[in-house]
Amino acid sequence: MARLTVLMKRLCTMENAANREGMARYGIRTDRALGISMPALRGIAKEIGKDHILAGMLWDSGVHEARILACLIDEPAHVSSEQMEAWVRDFDSWDLCDQCCSTLFDRTPYARDKAVEWSERPEEFVKRAGFVLMAALAVHDKKAGDAVFLAFLPLIRKESTDERNFVKKAVNWALRQIGKRNRMLNRAAIALAGELAASESRSARWIGRDALRELERDAVRSRLNRR
Repeated sequence: MARLTVLMKRLCTMENAANREGMARYGIRTDRALGISMPALRGIAKEIGKDHILAGMLWDSGVHEARILACLIDEPAHVSSEQMEAWVRDFDSWDLCDQCCSTLFDRTPYARDKAVEWSERPEEFVKRAGFVLMAALAVHDKKAGDAVFLAFLPLIRKESTDERNFVKKAVNWALRQIGKRNRMLNRAAIALAGELAASESRSARWIGRDALRELERDAVRSRLNRR
């Protein structure tokens, strides 16, 4: 507890009102934020090292930057399914969701199942978390077979009509990252993107057209052909 107290005091001394205003302009909730930059938080995380117990205490503080720091120092091997459920219910900003899912949750044994489960949940940031996990797994899970990502595509199709900004951007992110994993998945993702681009849904059309612009780029295809 003493270590937590010292760390929280340190974070409070780093409060930056100008940065906090900038965060608000990017759609980040700032009522419990200090305005500390990500490079500064990563530096602190490097000093601390991995610490599952301290991560839990930081999360429980409710302070935005303390929760991001918790994601950076927590140990994936010690993260339980119950912890993931508790933390995902606390997501209230896209940046906290993305940091947690792409630096911690995607490295747990539960990531694939949570990606599926959360993608079908109604809460905005829980649903976003499901698709951020899909995107992160496409980048980080080198051992996963193509079947894992092919199984995500019907979920992307299903939720592509969700008009909520933070959801549709995550759906788009998942589709693009899956399509950049290898040539076979690129073809599958392009096929789905084309289908969405012709949809009657405004959200689905945006997701499909934006994904096609990236997945059909010569640079992407050249990189995949070299693999």
